[in-house]
Amino acid sequence: MPQTLRVALALAWLLPVLAPSPAPAQAPGAPPAQGQAQEGPVRIINRTGQPATALHAVRSGRTDWGSNLLNRGPLPNNAGFPMRPSASAGCRFDVRLVLADGREAVSRDQDICTLPQIELYTATAPAPASSPGGAPPRAATPGAIPGSIGGVAQARPNTQARRVSTGTGFVVAPDRVLTNQHVVDGCDRILARTPDGRWLAAVPPAQVDRALDLSILTIPGNPGPALAFRASPVVRRGESVVAYGFPLSGLLSTDPKLTRGEINALGGIRNDQNNFQISAEVQPGNSGGPLLDMQGHVVGVVVAKLDSRRVQNVDNVNFAVKGEAAQAFLRRAGVAFGTAQSRGADRSAADVGDIANLSTLLLRCER
Repeated sequence: MPQTLRVALALAWLLPVLAPSPAPAQAPGAPPAQGQAQEGPVRIINRTGQPATALHAVRSGRTDWGSNLLNRGPLPNNAGFPMRPSASAGCRFDVRLVLADGREAVSRDQDICTLPQIELYTATAPAPASSPGGAPPRAATPGAIPGSIGGVAQARPNTQARRVSTGTGFVVAPDRVLTNQHVVDGCDRILARTPDGRWLAAVPPAQVDRALDLSILTIPGNPGPALAFRASPVVRRGESVVAYGFPLSGLLSTDPKLTRGEINALGGIRNDQNNFQISAEVQPGNSGGPLLDMQGHVVGVVVAKLDSRRVQNVDNVNFAVKGEAAQAFLRRAGVAFGTAQSRGADRSAADVGDIANLSTLLLRCER
């Protein structure tokens, strides 16, 4: 009699890890990072939802904001301003938009030698000025540590936590991060490490869909620009994709990892039509990370892999929640997200990784 194959699906559960150390903030007056400013202009993009009446960009560590760069009028929402700093100014800059209602969007210590554009999303009431020039102090709230942005203090990992696990999430809207439900299930506290090295705390409660294994976290403090979901064309078998995230954090290096693969099947385990099967290899810790097409648009959320220890002669079988299912979840949750068409020439995997890197976060679950 034929034997029934028992397929064991091993979710990319998270391994306990040693707490990674926060990246040190650049001290005021410190020299800029090595490297030369890029030849082309750096674009400052207004994503705050309303026009900005002032734009300031100064070398990191400066105690005032200098002059307003908007000499031709307000900067509309979603519009960009080309900034061309001198080569002698170095790479590290603080940027501020001032909106018509007086709120400010601030992004500090940005490396313009590696970032072709800086997008500002979250605007808050200005902090008390530390000088007549009006620059807010770097620690804007009581208990903040260097590197606070928009009045949101950095968090501190709890080194005394009984158990720590890690996963991946990515920004889908201002201060909103999408990940897997199993990444954040049972956590007493959730922290996110941003691409610029800050630690930010998620504000409960999380919105979850257990059937899809998805969760939306609220993480104030401008964790990064939002990735756009692919609107069209329909994803096909054989398309190249990139998975981006933080597998095996604590064992491997703490920087994000990129793996490239293909869409193997348009259904998941037991023909689950909410999932893709992919060949981009994932490991514990990749859970919740973005799966992107070669235009840099989200087509899925990494969720699981088959456990080769329990299913013989099977290797590198991985799954991602389809982008359409994730978008439907976001709509039900009332989260406004961006979409884009994927047409034209493919980007390189390295270019797609650069897009993902600005918006992908290491998530730390403390119990």
